[in-house]
Amino acid sequence: MMEVIRGIPVWGQPVDSEALRQIELVTGNDRPAALMADHHVGYSMPIGGVVAYRDEVSPSGVGFDIVCGNKAVLTDLHGKEVRRDIKRLMDDIVKAISFGMGRSNSERVDHELFDDPAWKLAPVKAIKLKAQTQLGTVGSGNHYVDVFVDEEDRVWIGVHFGSRGLGHTIATFFIKEGGGKDGMFVPPVVLKVGTALADDYLTLMHLAGQYAYAGRDYVCQKVCDILGGSIVEEVHNHHNFAWLEEHSGEKVWVVRKGATPAFPGQLGFVGGSMADKSVILMGKESDESRQALYSTVHGAGRVMSRTAAAGRVKNGVRQGGRITREMMMKVLKHKKVELRGAGTDESPQVYKRLKDVLGHHSETVEIITKLTPIGVAMAGENEFDPYKN
Repeated sequence: MMEVIRGIPVWGQPVDSEALRQIELVTGNDRPAALMADHHVGYSMPIGGVVAYRDEVSPSGVGFDIVCGNKAVLTDLHGKEVRRDIKRLMDDIVKAISFGMGRSNSERVDHELFDDPAWKLAPVKAIKLKAQTQLGTVGSGNHYVDVFVDEEDRVWIGVHFGSRGLGHTIATFFIKEGGGKDGMFVPPVVLKVGTALADDYLTLMHLAGQYAYAGRDYVCQKVCDILGGSIVEEVHNHHNFAWLEEHSGEKVWVVRKGATPAFPGQLGFVGGSMADKSVILMGKESDESRQALYSTVHGAGRVMSRTAAAGRVKNGVRQGGRITREMMMKVLKHKKVELRGAGTDESPQVYKRLKDVLGHHSETVEIITKLTPIGVAMAGENEFDPYKN
């Protein structure tokens, strides 16, 4: 269920006209592009957007949360034993894992990535210690730690977060150095691959990737230890990155902002809302897959902005606050989900159903496993991350 609008393959209904306008600004000189079914407006490039650059890379396209991603691990535990103690277990998880902006991990995490010579580059040299203290923290916005059960009542752990302050620092530096302008509908910052600036960006983008993966590995293992189990299998994928790939016989740098790689046979973990099923999916070959540059959604996508849901002030006007905490908790009680943290801007009512969103991509991916949440942990009500996802 894809349509081509002004030369751009688009999945999902209704089409977000503002996100479409954003990606048209980005495509510029006939760059191949696509919009996934969970698309919505982002900074400079829409979330759910995919663009292929020829000999160029775009720091604004990758965005601030470099290598934000999802990891799901299957444990050797069964749902019955975890459900009966879920309240205490969720309390233990939020005591052990730090959620929110600018937080430090109470446990120092040593990792070989801190021996990488890339830390000597100017943009990150001064923040190495800060990055070390933040490794293994989750952040805010739509970042989470979830406990799931699958169709066989096996227990899974799922997480979604990225490179924290490190990625934000890298993005800020290179967007500025590349002549970036403030605003949502601004031309993309594009660096010519092979120049010193682009090469340094790619080096640090990969460093942020190592950092994000190490953080998700740490959190999944920590939560598994709290639950009292062992990890049996894992699925680990990311977005907000630039990959050097071959498409239609041409090597290009594919930027996926809030879009998941989905090559034939490739597994991915995609999360729904806190009361909705998440999935393990696998990419498949098709004409639509090629037009999507072998990409799919990274989540369900929103039907209501954070500002409107939470009643925040925008341009001096309070935006309603249409979702109350009582409304949110009523849904979670019905779904038997134990929640820690989260504001109403993350309530299930503000998200599309993941099943419906993935239905638009039925020609490009297949669902392997469905995961039902029984415990959800997020940053607290008053945390706000302007660079979420």
